[in-house]
Amino acid sequence: MQPTLRNEIRFLLNGEEIALADVRPDETLLDYLRLRRSLRGTKEGCAEGDCGACTVLVGRLAGGELVYEGVNACIRFLASLDACHVVTVEHLKGEGGKLHPVQQAMVDFHGSQCGFCTPGFVMSLYALWMREPQPGDAAIEKALQGNLCRCTGYEPIVKAAKAISGYGAAAADPLATERARVTASLAAMKDGARVEIGSGRDRFVVPASADDLAAVLEAEPDSTIVAGSTDVGLWVTKHMRDISPVVFVGHLDELHGVEEKDGVITLSACVTYTEAFGILSNRIPAFRSLIDRIGGEQVRNMGTVGGNIANGSPIGDMPPPLIALGATLTLRKGDARRTIALEDFFIDYGKQDRAPGEFVEAVHVPVPQKDAYYAAWKVTKRRDEDITAALGAFNVVVGADGKVSFARIAYGGMAATPKRAVTVEAALLGQPWTLPTVEAAMAAYASDYAPISDMRASAEYRMLAAKNLLKRFYLETSGAAGRITVSREWAA
Repeated sequence: MQPTLRNEIRFLLNGEEIALADVRPDETLLDYLRLRRSLRGTKEGCAEGDCGACTVLVGRLAGGELVYEGVNACIRFLASLDACHVVTVEHLKGEGGKLHPVQQAMVDFHGSQCGFCTPGFVMSLYALWMREPQPGDAAIEKALQGNLCRCTGYEPIVKAAKAISGYGAAAADPLATERARVTASLAAMKDGARVEIGSGRDRFVVPASADDLAAVLEAEPDSTIVAGSTDVGLWVTKHMRDISPVVFVGHLDELHGVEEKDGVITLSACVTYTEAFGILSNRIPAFRSLIDRIGGEQVRNMGTVGGNIANGSPIGDMPPPLIALGATLTLRKGDARRTIALEDFFIDYGKQDRAPGEFVEAVHVPVPQKDAYYAAWKVTKRRDEDITAALGAFNVVVGADGKVSFARIAYGGMAATPKRAVTVEAALLGQPWTLPTVEAAMAAYASDYAPISDMRASAEYRMLAAKNLLKRFYLETSGAAGRITVSREWAA
């Protein structure tokens, strides 16, 4: 049964209810705020989700609970905001006409110089303060990964972040005191209707449910599916690509499911990195440091695990560690579903095993067996918020006899797709877990990979880095070396 149709999107903007029928599928939230609403506190710095100058908060209902997250307005499409609450820097205010506590702390601790990036920092700190009124250094640094500043050196901003609660209580903030009213407004906007706006190629659809999504894609299999838009947003802002017709899916509750059963974690396709972090980092600790290095917090709040897989990028951060774990995918077309090994989904550069009208519905991640060594490491030019040059993931079991009884190794950035190192695996199997075995296996990399040179790394560097990651894995798992990675928190 086809759901009721609606020809407008509805959302809250600060304190105002908005209903819009004149929305293009590629119109960004940033352009809407600045050009149509003259809310110019939200800045455009990079137009690719890197600098954070455009940070705003978006509140949405997740399992009936109102959750606010910082997002990049420059790559967030306006059409994806149905039944959401958008909060910009203009909405912040303190008691009696004073500055908001976050703003006052930034002033008093000299956290702003040129001021261009400041609204974005304020909004990121606002989101942090609302969920953690007394944050420590690690939480502050993580919250600010996606905000770049050329002036202050960050120390004044960190000091301001620690001082915010001295200017007011988070529990007294309007986002806390008005939570029940906003929740009721957003719940009323989630009316179960399908939104369709535009005509011909210049149109978009916001499906009413996962079943409705399947029906829409069967009818229009050439549509662009947009979940978090952390990749598709750049198609528009950087490549000027025509993405219509668009089907937006990030709002679908059925595609945000997270569960574990019989040692397998199932993540529905629209689970964001932020949503996946809890279960993955708890059950498979290697994901803690890996996910923390995927973009900034704004990107992790928007980007989805399913989207990272579905776009088929050879440098996507999630496929290699998931392939090393033997993950599988559920693909859906209409009412039909099929499950395949994740590694088989990637056929060639830009080509995946996905039929027209078919979409990724879920990924199933086996938890490593108790005696397995598992790690995943990402090599980049800068530590935070950078695109992968090479990423290696390792899942190895050493038997009681000291020999390798199981090995699954996968890399990103080394081939046209995320790819297993099957020859390297074969060189390790049945051999003693020793440095000579590992060094002998390094020669097998030439049979598995022929990396390219590009702006991120040369072919020679990628090959050497890939080999050295295996050696690092041996050194860390064998006890032959101490801790190789040292963070500020460990050092302290």
